[in-house]
Amino acid sequence: MRIGLLTDGGYPYAAGQFGLWCERLVRGLADHEFDVYALSRGERQERLGLVGLPPQVRRVHTAPLWTPVDDGRTYGRRERRRFADHFGRLALGVCDERADTFAAGLYGLAELARERDGLYAALRSETAVRALEAACRAPGARRGVRDATVPDLLAFAGEMERALRPLSLDWYGSEGDTAAARRGRADAYGAPDTGPALAAADVCHATTAGPAAIPGLLAKRFFGVPLLVTEYGVQLRSHYLAADGAREGAARAPVRALLAAFHGRLAAEVYRAAQLVTHGNAHARRWQERCGADRASLRTVHPGMDAGRFAEVGEGDDPGDPDTLVWVGRVEPAKDLVSLLHAFAEIRRRRPGARLRIVGTAAAAGEGPAYLSHCRTLAAQLFPDEASGAYAIGENPVSFEEVGGPEAPELPDAYAGAGVVVLSSSVEGFPAGLVEAMFCGRATVSTDVGAVVEIVGGTGLVVPPHNPKALARACLDLLADDGRRRLLGAAARSRALELFTVEQNVAAFRAAYLEIVSHSPGRHGAPVVGAVGAPLPFATTTEVRVPVRWAGEAARESVGAGAAAGAGSADV
Repeated sequence: MRIGLLTDGGYPYAAGQFGLWCERLVRGLADHEFDVYALSRGERQERLGLVGLPPQVRRVHTAPLWTPVDDGRTYGRRERRRFADHFGRLALGVCDERADTFAAGLYGLAELARERDGLYAALRSETAVRALEAACRAPGARRGVRDATVPDLLAFAGEMERALRPLSLDWYGSEGDTAAARRGRADAYGAPDTGPALAAADVCHATTAGPAAIPGLLAKRFFGVPLLVTEYGVQLRSHYLAADGAREGAARAPVRALLAAFHGRLAAEVYRAAQLVTHGNAHARRWQERCGADRASLRTVHPGMDAGRFAEVGEGDDPGDPDTLVWVGRVEPAKDLVSLLHAFAEIRRRRPGARLRIVGTAAAAGEGPAYLSHCRTLAAQLFPDEASGAYAIGENPVSFEEVGGPEAPELPDAYAGAGVVVLSSSVEGFPAGLVEAMFCGRATVSTDVGAVVEIVGGTGLVVPPHNPKALARACLDLLADDGRRRLLGAAARSRALELFTVEQNVAAFRAAYLEIVSHSPGRHGAPVVGAVGAPLPFATTTEVRVPVRWAGEAARESVGAGAAAGAGSADV
């Protein structure tokens, strides 16, 4: 089948985030065809270009969300009236929690954008700002948006125009783009043109419930293409957290509140329209349910990770150094290395030969570099350099390392030397480092945050976050018991190989595609805009895939004539 893969700031860009699972999915499903529809988020992505694409990727359609766009179009009085009506419904749905007009406004704008080949200028017009202001001043408006000023409304209008830019793309065709107008055309790969780009997809697969899913919403509305949504990190959560911080007095509080409300309404509509919504863990599922996803449409598909690179360590007999704790990850405040260092001070009092290796680099942006410096200073204060004699050079029991150094040339080497792998985070989503440690057959001690309990199961120790004493006690228990460490490590590796491999991930999505198509009505050939076809038992017949040359028209006519003669003889 043909999959329309909808991405936002990730695959297939070389500098995209969260794109690795998409690449593994596309390469793992070589028996399917993919059309990729990618939204880019920055100039650097555009400059670095795309990753190498496998042959099953037929086309790549890209659209930037970071550049200012003004088509310079003007609209007549009737069009302005229609735009004001649809946008007013959308704005009211954003600003009023009780109003259920968001979806009507969104699809109305989509219809208008198809007729007028875009709404770039209209979404930034004075009409749009006035509609937003009226919605914010309405009696039922949310408390956080009532005080929005004109600069706040202008800023929000700009953000919303970028989020709604997929409405104006040429991926859906126009009113005059009928089957007759497309007859005889072919795409760049020689395949017949079956209509507007998204109309040819059997399934649209969106990687977020945000702007990337808007093309999927419109493909379902215009052409009946079913929609699958996958979220491994619920981006709506960050908008809600930003809005909560805004209510505490941060600058431009109404803008953040408006953005949180807009993305919340958009996600709810995406969840409502999707046939299936997949998540990587229970933590993400709870967010999806809170934002309106139907529990019956939710499926768990754990992220797939490459287990092969850790096979040598995991299958080896070396259980690691029983006096060494290893932490692996990106150094930032959410990882709570301060609690880990205080826990290690307690461990050193009970086990003087213990050593802590912190393997990772500071996060490039934000507070990462300053936090790494703070942790180094704290380690030097808690653990002065120790020397064996008056003339020996002291050594700190806490080391800060990077992958590629002498003791950890490769990431598996960092886990290989560990007696116990520690995760001390105060906030976590899907902790990939924990799964890597499980692939390596290492016992783990983790804090109970995010999806940790779901990942570890019964194969590791889990303690409350921000509790150095509990963390130290769990680590000491494992360091003192070699048999228990070996048993937990073996169980952890078996669990990781069963649940978190690339093969498991690809097989789950293959089954999801088949489930969606089997429950979706078929569509006859190239869809005609505005036409409603009768449901068919299958979307695409098997014969379409058979690479043979069928009999000509004359042969079919002769067969028909013979059948008619036979019928006449029978009557006689």
